[in-house]
This record gives sequence, C-alpha cells and structure tokens, in this order.
Amino acid sequence: MTKSELIQRLAEKNPHLYLRDVEKIVETFFAEIGNALARGDRVELRGFGTFSVKERDARTGRNPRTGESVSVAAKRLPFFKTGKGLRDRLNEEEEG
Repeated sequence: MTKSELIQRLAEKNPHLYLRDVEKIVETFFAEIGNALARGDRVELRGFGTFSVKERDARTGRNPRTGESVSVAAKRLPFFKTGKGLRDRLNEEEEG
C-alpha cells in the first residue's frame, strides 16, 4: 500500500472528513515520527511496532570492484521492530 492509497482508504472510511484534511493528518503523522527519530527518540505504536534509531560506528570497508580500502563514516539508521499484535495477525493469516 502506498501513502496515497492509505489516504484514499482513510477518506473512504471517514466520509465526514475532507480529503485534504485526511492528507494533512497522514502527512503530520509521518512527519512527527520522522521528527522524533531525528531527535533520537523512540516511537512505540502498541500492537503495531516500534521505530528507533540505530547507531553505526565508523569503519573501514572495501570497494567491491577494486578491493581498495574505503573509510565509511559513522551514521544513524532508522530501525523498525514489529509488535506482538502485528506478528500474531500476520501468522493468523498464513494459517487461515
């Protein structure tokens, strides 16, 4: 599902809201998750999962084409861990 499909589905389930309002809600939701991660905070959505930031240390890598050593800078990466409720739903669907 794409973001536009999500917006469309939410708009269909909430006919009392204007499409532009649903778009604003979804945009704000994702922006706030991004802002929290940028601050180094953790975002937990019970039953769905947890977004967090993992730190990767600087390291020496290799260029696969030449085999030459390359310095790779430290970086922060977003990480998502599924919640128990979501895992259970996925496994129920596979069994059923």
